[in-house]
Formats: sequence, C-alpha cells, structure tokens
Amino acid sequence: MAVIDYAQVAHEYGTPSFVFDTIAFKQRMQCIREIVGDNVGLCYAIKANPFLIPAAAEVADKLEVCSPGELAICEELDVDPAMIVFSGVNKTPESVHEAAEFGVGVFTAESLKHAALIEAEGAVRGQVLDVLPRLNSGSQFGMSRADLMSLVDNKEDYPHLNIVGIHYFVGTQRKKLKHQRKELSMLLGLFDELRDEHGFEVERLEYGPGLGVPLFEGEDFSDTLEPARELRDALQEVAGRVELTIEMGRFFATECGTYLTSVNDLKTHDDGTNYCIVDGGINHLAYVGQLMGMKVPIIRNLTLEERGGADAGDEHVEWCVCGSLCTTNDILTRGVELQDLREGDVLAFENCGAYSVTEGLHLFLSRTMPRIIMRAEEGELVVARDFTETSALNTPHMK
Repeated sequence: MAVIDYAQVAHEYGTPSFVFDTIAFKQRMQCIREIVGDNVGLCYAIKANPFLIPAAAEVADKLEVCSPGELAICEELDVDPAMIVFSGVNKTPESVHEAAEFGVGVFTAESLKHAALIEAEGAVRGQVLDVLPRLNSGSQFGMSRADLMSLVDNKEDYPHLNIVGIHYFVGTQRKKLKHQRKELSMLLGLFDELRDEHGFEVERLEYGPGLGVPLFEGEDFSDTLEPARELRDALQEVAGRVELTIEMGRFFATECGTYLTSVNDLKTHDDGTNYCIVDGGINHLAYVGQLMGMKVPIIRNLTLEERGGADAGDEHVEWCVCGSLCTTNDILTRGVELQDLREGDVLAFENCGAYSVTEGLHLFLSRTMPRIIMRAEEGELVVARDFTETSALNTPHMK
C-alpha cells in the first residue's frame, strides 16, 4: 500500500486539515475479522468518525447509530438500513418513528421507557420491531438487571417487540483484558439465568469490548492488534452460544487519521518556556486520556523532513505546542523536543482517526473548521468537507 505524502497534502490542501485513509481503515477491519473469526460480526460505532461511514459500510456487518443526526447522515449516504443498530440514551417518539420509517435493523432499549416507545411505534405501524435491551454496566447507560428481567417476564405486554438479545458496553480504552473476560463470563451466566429461570432464550449479543489503542510516546505500537488476538478465545466461547457482534469505533479507526497543522508563531517567555503557536488547537484535536497537554502524541515535522532533516548539530529544543484559542487550556502538548522548528513548518499529529473530528470545541471563538481530506480507492485524495466557517452558527438572528 502506497504511503500518503502528507507534506504534499499540506501544500495542496492547506492546514488545518484532517486526512483519513479509508484504505488503511478497511484493511484494519479486515485484519480484525480474520483474528476474531468469521462467526463474530463487526459493528462500527459511527460516532467515532462519521466520515468513515461509506468505507465502514463496505466491510462491517453493522453500523451503530446513536442520534437522529447520525441517522440523517446514514439516510443521506444511502446506507442499507438493515445494517443499522439504532442506539442512544435519549430516544424520543420522533427519533424512534424516523428510525422505523428508515427501516433500521434493530433498536436498542436503554430503559423500560424506550421499550414502551418502540412498542408504541410498532403498534402504529402494525409491525414487530427487533429490540436489544441494553444492560446497565455501572453508568447512566442501559437498564438495570431488574428492569431487564421485568421486560422479559412481561413480554406479552409488548406484542410489537421482538426481543432478540442483549446489548452490553462498558467503556473505551480498557487495556486490562481480564475485565472483558469477566464480562463475557457474566453474560454467559446471564443467558443461562434468562433461559432457566425466565424461559427466554438469548439469540444475539451486541458487545462493546472497548479495546485500547496506543496514542502517546512511550506506549507500545509494535502490534496494535494484539488485544483482539488475546480476547479471541473468550469471544469464540460466546459466539458458540449466540450470534455475537463486537461493536467498536476507536479500535477500528484511530490509526487511519492524521491531523495537519502549521506553525504560525514561535516565542520564548521570561521563564524560559518556548511556545509554538499553530493554526489548529484543541478545538480540532482531542486525544482520549490527554489533559492539558501532559502527554506527547506521535508528532512529525513534515517540513523538516522535506528540508532533509535536521543537521546533526541542531539542538533539541523543548516546545509547548499551543493552538489558536484564547484560553490557557489550548495546549496540544506541554513539552515535546523538536529540532530546527521554524515558522511555517507543518506538524502531523498521528493516530487521530477516531473522535477528534467531532469532539473538538469547534464553535469556540468562531474559528474555521478544518478541511477533511479522504484517501479513497486507488489512492485518490478527495475533499470530503471544505474549510467551514462557524461564525454564522454563532451569529444571533433576532428579526
């Protein structure tokens, strides 16, 4: 697979920009499928990066959609509705209706209220809708075990619901796989309890393992697929009992994204701190686990590489890399050693294919949103979203 010339991308398309490599994204998903086995389905959580939806629709079995807006994106992109797991903690009659109109494959129910909303929509339509009750795992998401049992025990009160299985997700970036193994064992026990004590046979499990990926200097990047290999046997045990789909976003998408930003100013303050001001900032770039720039992402100076690299005698200088926002929080990394850093240099921040593009504080200071560049088939680069001004969204219209 040819390597993207990010320096050329920066010259041609400008900064700040995200570059998402859909070829690398699909190859990673295919590698994960080979690792976990063909009998384990893959569900891409589109909240991680909606720009990857077309690519994910080619290689994933399902897409998790968590809001009316995400559903609208899928409708606009002509996604097969049967692929969609319509999730989300705050369902409304309107959102349930829209999802049913589109024909989503399955709904999750995060509460008995959700079950009632979906039942009501099914009754109006004269249609039985597939539902996955989500079991609470210690956060605000999902329903209690008692509510799950009540739903199963009183399923005759929900004649328009087909309760096909269980949805279970705890969190992300969980690197100690003993927790996932414990959860899967618990879920197998729950299946037995539902069958033996409640007469309900679980057919499907939608499970989010929350596998971790490395992001910062000092972490192990030698084999970022190893967590999937380590969990394979536990997944296969469950897949031998029920139809299993693993739902992930970060683990699929992180490595396919690079953020390009240019150095606009360099200065040294009286305390000796060297500041590098770039044309991006935390309004665009957000790494999970990062706090006030205390960790160092993987950063390349693309312009330095074009210059042929630093001379052997060039001193390493520690820089505090900050963005364009008028807040002391706008620190991308508090201390990173760089050689021969100059104004106009383009820095590439790696491993930002998941979440940064949607989690940033995009409306703060009404700054321009970055351009989105996609590497599509045959290595072709396309603009998926141009530079977008946010000032109109922050302007009051009171007439």
